Amino acid sequence: MNKQDLIAAVADNAGLSRGDASKAVEAVFDTIQSTLKKGDEVRLVGFGTFSVTRRKASTGRNPRTGEPMAIKASTQPKFRSGKGLKDACN
Repeated sequence: MNKQDLIAAVADNAGLSRGDASKAVEAVFDTIQSTLKKGDEVRLVGFGTFSVTRRKASTGRNPRTGEPMAIKASTQPKFRSGKGLKDACN
């Protein structure tokens, strides 16, 4: 399922027009993204938790040459599924 399929499914399930469903889906994505950008987490009970993890700077190796290279510190988004989502998949 891609983003357009998701918008179509939301429109059908909620009885909304595609334009309204598109605005709703975009608003959810934007809200999750801005919350994670601030360093907070988004908990959706029964679905899962979006959070941000921080990775330390490290030294890796270039796979072609074997030379050491610096890997910068970064922040990565993370998703942990909730019990309801896990149960729905099994």
